[in-house]
Amino acid sequence: MRELERDPSSDTPTCARLAIVGRGRVGTALAAAFERAGYEVSGPLERGADGGGSDAVLLCVPDAEIGLAATHVAPGPLVGHCSGATGLDALTPHEAFSLHPLMTVTAQGADFSGAGAAIAGTTPRALALAGELARALGMRPAEIAEADRPAYHAAASIASNFLITLEAAAERIGAAVGLEREQLVPLVRATVENWSRLGPERALTGPVARGDNATVARQREAVVEVAPDLVPLFDQLVAATRALSANREGQPA
Repeated sequence: MRELERDPSSDTPTCARLAIVGRGRVGTALAAAFERAGYEVSGPLERGADGGGSDAVLLCVPDAEIGLAATHVAPGPLVGHCSGATGLDALTPHEAFSLHPLMTVTAQGADFSGAGAAIAGTTPRALALAGELARALGMRPAEIAEADRPAYHAAASIASNFLITLEAAAERIGAAVGLEREQLVPLVRATVENWSRLGPERALTGPVARGDNATVARQREAVVEVAPDLVPLFDQLVAATRALSANREGQPA
């Protein structure tokens, strides 16, 4: 993933009129963000819109519907999608680009400033537009090769989606003994900050990292009692944490 530096000669936007197709969370959030950034935005529009009168059309639709949505766009404008895993062939025959914000978007919207953004383009002009749009929202664009998109998206899913699944498991086990989500939140935030600052090996704490197998065994017994369906997940996490802990040897303190 190669981060792209801003080209000082490209300060003048190559796109003034932007059509957003798709009224889901991402389309709604991006439409509002681009409007605040000074673009003339059409949308978010219903799926099937042709994007007429726009310099560029950004499809914010489910991955499986990108190809169909692209067929409705009239020839002329550059056409992009905001999928992390889908290649640009889905947009054929348009001059195509992709812009995937590396940011979680909820029904309440999102703050894209400071986030990464995976971009690609079938032409230098399309790639430049993707970078321009990312920077307009304060994002940091980086070009992702076509073959690397699935791995890139898997990393994003693990970092965001799977983290929520993991915290849901912690919340469920904690609830069985009266522990509330709000009491876990400071721990989660501090852990993420430590990972960001120190890296995974140095940020790792807890009984597995200490080699306290007796405590780990007691934890497992508790999981068996309060949430037996989570035991396989617990076992896999213990094994992965032991492997990570083993990598700490030789790491700077």
